[in-house]
Amino acid sequence: MNELLGMRFLRLLSESSQEVTNEKMQDAYGEFVEQIRIVGDGNDYSTIYRILTATRIEIASLETAPLYGQGEKCA
Repeated sequence: MNELLGMRFLRLLSESSQEVTNEKMQDAYGEFVEQIRIVGDGNDYSTIYRILTATRIEIASLETAPLYGQGEKCA
């Protein structure tokens, strides 16, 4: 199930923006999309569902994580 969760794309999403270039993000996203395609080509739909759901939860948790070093403090 860690096929998608361990990918570079998710690690880059959690890093500060100063360390991530557009090129790095585009490459990692391309790899991520290709891996989703590979996972989706399987026949075991319950496994595919669990993998995609776990990935969605991981991405959603990044959205709520504090963004340290992402700019100035709010007033």
